[in-house]
Amino acid sequence: MSNEDRLRDYLKRVTNDLVQTRNRLREVESAASEPIAVVGMACRYPGGARSPEELWRLLDDGVDTIAGFPDNRGWDVAGVYDPDPERIGRSYTRQGGFLYDADAFDPTFFGISPREAVAVDPQQRLLLEVGYETFESAGIAIEQVRDSQTGVFVGVMYDDYGVRVQQAPPNLEGLVGTGSAGSIASGRLAYTFGLQGPAVTIDTACSSSLVAVHLAGQSLRNGECSLALAGGVTVVATPQLFVEFSRQRALSPDGRCRSYAAGANGTGWGEGVGLLLLERLSDAQRNGHPVLAVIRGSAINQDGTTSQLSAPSGPSQERVLAQALANARLSAVEVDAVDGHGTGTTLGDPIEARALLNAYGRHRPVDRPLHLGSVKSNIGHTQAAAGVAGIIKMIMALRHERLPRTLHVDQPTPHVDWSSGAIRLLTEAQPWPVDPDRPRRAGVSSFGISGTNAHVIIEEPPTPATAPANPPQNPPRNGSHGLPEDGSEDLPESSSENLPESGSEDLSSSLPGVPVVLLLSARSVSALGDLAGRLRDWLGVYPQVDVGQVAGRLVSRAGHVHRAGVVVRDVAQARVELDALARQEPGAGAVVGVAGEVAPVLVFGGQGSQWVGMGVE
Repeated sequence: MSNEDRLRDYLKRVTNDLVQTRNRLREVESAASEPIAVVGMACRYPGGARSPEELWRLLDDGVDTIAGFPDNRGWDVAGVYDPDPERIGRSYTRQGGFLYDADAFDPTFFGISPREAVAVDPQQRLLLEVGYETFESAGIAIEQVRDSQTGVFVGVMYDDYGVRVQQAPPNLEGLVGTGSAGSIASGRLAYTFGLQGPAVTIDTACSSSLVAVHLAGQSLRNGECSLALAGGVTVVATPQLFVEFSRQRALSPDGRCRSYAAGANGTGWGEGVGLLLLERLSDAQRNGHPVLAVIRGSAINQDGTTSQLSAPSGPSQERVLAQALANARLSAVEVDAVDGHGTGTTLGDPIEARALLNAYGRHRPVDRPLHLGSVKSNIGHTQAAAGVAGIIKMIMALRHERLPRTLHVDQPTPHVDWSSGAIRLLTEAQPWPVDPDRPRRAGVSSFGISGTNAHVIIEEPPTPATAPANPPQNPPRNGSHGLPEDGSEDLPESSSENLPESGSEDLSSSLPGVPVVLLLSARSVSALGDLAGRLRDWLGVYPQVDVGQVAGRLVSRAGHVHRAGVVVRDVAQARVELDALARQEPGAGAVVGVAGEVAPVLVFGGQGSQWVGMGVE
């Protein structure tokens, strides 16, 4: 071989190696920036919001959920209040956004003894309940994720439940420490559900849940986990938080957050828990999981040195907004709305508004302003659960194609030059229709008193026309399809015997009047009756729903030992049969029993309409 031939052969090999290297680099770069799909979500927030749909209804209706201190926590409600902000050891507010039923818990459902349950922080209990519901909202039975590489990333700020007593009662010794430890909040979720991915508890104060979402996305992209629960929880076990911030004059006397308003006079504390189930977008599409929204980009940073430890930094907030846009590979004008931190403080809100104006408002067309609001105006500042509340709010706003108004805004704060950029406060609800030319997007901000800032950008789910051509390699688990807009997406939930919010295909819409079976299961007889009653009530709210769709969603639930099958043809018949079952007096259309040994059964084969016909006969 001549030197020229050798050189030609060498150049070919080098060229081939370079092509392969470039392709591998593209794959790595693509994986590092792959969007993260939200495939499930569940929550508890003030105002009795026990699901994302119930949260949306109170936001859409402009409901103010702020009310008085809870009377079931052993607080000296009368003694701790004093309207004089100078009174040591007192709070000059006695209102907030509370979870009044935070003490309600079914420990046996999660394999916890009643004795141990007393020592377990309500925050951990709520995470168990809402975590369970989050999986079922994605159409995933909890048994399917046991021993899987599923991660847990939760924000938790407080561990004061166990320290309310100076000495634990003898029967609780050895349980109080784990019951209140922050690290156990994520660990208990992983232990109870058998999850083997990373389990991390995060405390960056009020930005904790958004930081959890950010870190969960990184872990998914790095291949450390295949699914991830991410969010945060806050339940205030003692009134000390109110006393502490009364000394700082940082509280709103009536407990309401007047976000970005001229009348802002302090923050109002709230409680809540919100969790998202996250998955790489390509995996969600391949596995057939519902994509409720896409996390397009996120960023976190720190204030550094400011005028005082808890004072926010405008430049740092502006940087984190820019970093999130860069991570999402978007320009500011490509984001339509922001659910801001907006705690209603006279110091923090103007700083945040200026950062938003600089990062989002400048160089923006006047006819396309950024819409700005805050979920805190409805439910208070839910602290470690605040950021994820904003994400859930904006996902529901995408679904319902409108942005709800922000409450308690008399006038925009005069401490900001609003003319310096195109930003409009959501003092009235605004339509947010689908744009055929581009996806709708929203940002969500959280800035912690720790100085840790976070910003997440979400995007509406891709349509089949815009989704990557990546057909499922396996049949969808539990049949997960898009959610209809007739109300059937928000089946009722409870702490343990909940119903999924997404799940299966329409089983009977083309066959009106054909009987279907509503399958219910629970871990006790009373819970089964409670489940039937809540489904009966839900059907009363949505009488137009297709009972076949409801039946399909019920199929994807985990099968517990106490079971009932209710044969119905329409909603009216379903409500009658479910009412009887709720009273533990099952009618002729119901079969009730306990799972156990089963004998062989005859199955009618066939396909399509033939199967339905043979089954009915």
